[in-house]
Amino acid sequence: MLKGIAPILNPDLLWLIAAMGHGDELVLVDRNYPALATAKATLTGRLITLDGVDTTEAARAILTLLPLDGFVETPILRMEVTGEPATVLPVHADLKAVADAAEGRDVAMGSIERLAFYAAARRGFGVVQTSEARPYGCFILKKGVVFD
Repeated sequence: MLKGIAPILNPDLLWLIAAMGHGDELVLVDRNYPALATAKATLTGRLITLDGVDTTEAARAILTLLPLDGFVETPILRMEVTGEPATVLPVHADLKAVADAAEGRDVAMGSIERLAFYAAARRGFGVVQTSEARPYGCFILKKGVVFD
């Protein structure tokens, strides 16, 4: 256990976040997502599971350490609701609120169609699967630069 670091950030997740470079993408997904199959295709081949943790809690902890990319228009992509691409679900709004608070600014969140999300996720750095029960609780977070 480390002081000042959320206890849900286990050693494997800490390594994943630290090993990422600017522009690398962390895939944060819900319990329904085919995480293991996707993780095998990522750059690191790593799947980290956070049992008993929802997406909001996971993002809150991760974003204490992971800066979001300020050089791109949308450093967060959410999985779109099938057939309703403009629908923003509570799980999406919750993650955005956490990101805004962590960054101290309004962070733009884009969206990506479900099947396109699967393809994009396979190009990620690694996958973190939560126990999120709300559907479409799947996101891609692009790592930014630490300036201080």
